[in-house]
Amino acid sequence: MPIQNLYFQKLPVYESLVREAKRMGQPQFHLKNLLSNKNRWQDFSRRQAGILLDFTRQRLDKTVMDLLFQMASDLNVLQRFRSTVQGQVANLTEKRPALHTAARDFSDTRLLYKDMNVTAELAKIRNQIKRFASEVRSGQIKGSTGKAFRHVVVIGIGGSHLGSEFVATALAPFSDGKTSIHFLANVDIHNFGLIASEIDPEATLWVIISKSFTTVETLSNANLVSTWMESLGLDPARHMVTVTSKGSPGDDPDRPVLATFHMFDFIGGRYSVTSAVGGVPLSLYLGYDIFERFLKGAHDMDSHAAGASEEDNLPLIAALTTFWNTSFLGYQQQAVIPYCTLLSRLPAHIQQLNMESNGKTATADGRLLEQPAGVVIFGEPGTNAQHSFFQLAHQGRPFPIDFIGILRPFYAEYSNLYQGVTNHQELWANMLAQATALAVGQPNPEDPARHFPGNRPSSLIILESLQPEDLGRLLAFYEARTIMEGYLWGINPFDQFGVQLGKTVAGKIREKIALKNSNPDRQIDYQDPLVRVHLQRLLDSRPD
Repeated sequence: MPIQNLYFQKLPVYESLVREAKRMGQPQFHLKNLLSNKNRWQDFSRRQAGILLDFTRQRLDKTVMDLLFQMASDLNVLQRFRSTVQGQVANLTEKRPALHTAARDFSDTRLLYKDMNVTAELAKIRNQIKRFASEVRSGQIKGSTGKAFRHVVVIGIGGSHLGSEFVATALAPFSDGKTSIHFLANVDIHNFGLIASEIDPEATLWVIISKSFTTVETLSNANLVSTWMESLGLDPARHMVTVTSKGSPGDDPDRPVLATFHMFDFIGGRYSVTSAVGGVPLSLYLGYDIFERFLKGAHDMDSHAAGASEEDNLPLIAALTTFWNTSFLGYQQQAVIPYCTLLSRLPAHIQQLNMESNGKTATADGRLLEQPAGVVIFGEPGTNAQHSFFQLAHQGRPFPIDFIGILRPFYAEYSNLYQGVTNHQELWANMLAQATALAVGQPNPEDPARHFPGNRPSSLIILESLQPEDLGRLLAFYEARTIMEGYLWGINPFDQFGVQLGKTVAGKIREKIALKNSNPDRQIDYQDPLVRVHLQRLLDSRPD
């Protein structure tokens, strides 16, 4: 039987929060009543580090918030976050720090790890990226037939692509149009086939990203690309760069490529977009200067998260609302709805960032949790989401929502009026209406089909614009929030052993397929009969 998680349940404030959760379930504490309080905005909104956080529509009052701050204080959440930023061992199971924040620190702060000055080493890599991106974009570095590179394809999966894809999509308006970017993440041949049909191989630079250079999907795709390029009479080595650990197979002088950029074990994949993992492809696509502006925005939020008090700390407040909603009010899902098409890939990135970090069954000190930690993250851009799953949001199973709004659109020159408002104003009208309708509801006892119970929590996260600095702040906000949630639950938000089991089983199945490929007359002897029959169907359908 699982051991009960005593990490926060042993604290006196825990029982108080349990009682408050029951109190908040009473009719008089419906959100429509809480929102009528004249001090609601003053008490439950904060503007810091370029972001406005409006949590007036969360199901809590000042008593609850004070208790949550007390819980954060008792658990030393902010102090633990500060220690993480300062280089203390934070990934306890793998016994190493988590220093993604150092990748965007432009100070001369001396931060040592295994005799390496981390800040200086990461600065050196940024300078390497800057030089290389400049030489590629200027045409000084060309492909094997003398063509300038016009396409960049990222070969990587998970943390090696999701963050970069999110940023590339969000900052697409800053591209000069001379270079396109593509992401070969899936081992599915359709991913490669579509990219191959859209690029000029002679003008394509492939960026292979893998920390250990052993990720099967990534190496399978890299091998496919090399074979394809060779079949076209091109030298793959003159069309490839690697982002990998020092000394990995991707950092082998006997297997030369145009350039190799180093990544480190103290930056996890899902936290790596501000390292060389994102820096190389984004600088090639947008130019290094845009990438650096993005980094500096992230550093602004890092400084706020590490330096602000509990009551004014945006990531901590957001983490506490997730903790409250999940561990006390019983919500198991969280939607991320950006009302901005440029942020369309944000939900996928946050999904990996948060669920791979906090989806755990054990505490950081090795005890099983009675209830697993973490929350299911999903989302789509608004207003599209309203016509997709908001029926469930309003009348089905409730879930908290992050509504993300941008005050000043990038394409402000398009200001045509329809029904008296611009498109951007219409977008905002929808976002505010959804947040309000979910909170307040609309009772209709005579017609249950048109009854909307309301009392469904949400927060608004508002940015002034979507400049590179703003996007950096938003990214770092969600990273810090994720880590603080992990510290509240008492788990390690930096390991991800759960992804390994499927890889191990896949390896065993792969071995059987390879044996059959090498000897077609061989019988498939896989132990699981259901797997065996599907393997036979797969191999029978293989073209000659």
